[in-house]
Amino acid sequence: MAVIITDTCINCAACIDECPVEAIVDEDDNPTGEEIYYVYADKCVECVDHHEVPACAEACPTEGCIVWGDVVDGMPEHSNRGAVGTPVIEE
Repeated sequence: MAVIITDTCINCAACIDECPVEAIVDEDDNPTGEEIYYVYADKCVECVDHHEVPACAEACPTEGCIVWGDVVDGMPEHSNRGAVGTPVIEE
């Protein structure tokens, strides 16, 4: 998965509004059934060719809510991505 939204998500919709490829869905459409927003790994492009960093993480008001996930074969990835599980935006 490109980026992951953790359970610290407050469901504010900031990430959904910023995603250039509509890879993020709200808690109503989360296929895991969790009450948090969800990132579809097969759609997430880590904002490569759109923004310098993933726009969802930059827009998120909750520190550490959006973290790096596993790289998906065939999908774009940032060359400066952090380790899996680390916040995309370090505060």
